[in-house]
Amino acid sequence: MTLPTGLRRKLPLIILVLVCATPAFGPYLLWFFWKPGDYSNYGELVTPVALPAVVLEPLAPLPAPPVPSAVPVAAATAAAGAPLPGTTAPAPAVPTLRGKWFLVMADGAACDARCEHKIWQLRQLRTMQGKEMERVERVWLVDDRGEPAARLHEPFAGTWVVRQPDPALLAALPLAKGAELRDHIWLVDPLGNLMMRYPPDADASRIRRDMTRLLKYSRIG
Repeated sequence: MTLPTGLRRKLPLIILVLVCATPAFGPYLLWFFWKPGDYSNYGELVTPVALPAVVLEPLAPLPAPPVPSAVPVAAATAAAGAPLPGTTAPAPAVPTLRGKWFLVMADGAACDARCEHKIWQLRQLRTMQGKEMERVERVWLVDDRGEPAARLHEPFAGTWVVRQPDPALLAALPLAKGAELRDHIWLVDPLGNLMMRYPPDADASRIRRDMTRLLKYSRIG
């Protein structure tokens, strides 16, 4: 078939425009028209939801601040290396759901055997990342807003908790059909986006493979 002269002249330009537009529109075409039969990830990808930058607290409550002594303020602050009155000390960084990869669970403060197993899993998953473990944190949302059991403080030190999570935060966590909030482990990326959900009684070795792959290819967190 012979193309019209005008179309033949414009054909190189049309091809160039299509080639340049492919990076922008290609992913959308693949998303809507090509559905792979199998995925390499174990966790279920969920619709990304930006979670609030909630403040994280240590599992063991921080000790109460010391009672001020009778030592003059100037002498005490100088001896401690603290700024003198009239100067400003740098504010310590407040940990939030930002900047790292977070493995998140929700459960009650009393923490039964299944809850304790999940906390243990989160600790092991972080440790198994080896030199990349500092890029991963684990977070416990205390969904009944109680104080976590004291017996957990020492064995699971390093776990972050949200003692009084906003109900809107808990409602944002997607559940599998027939599952409950306390069944899942979720993965949150360093930008605070909820991105993956793991099934009840998840296989820790398969979660580890997901995490290893993400940390290998991710340039953030």
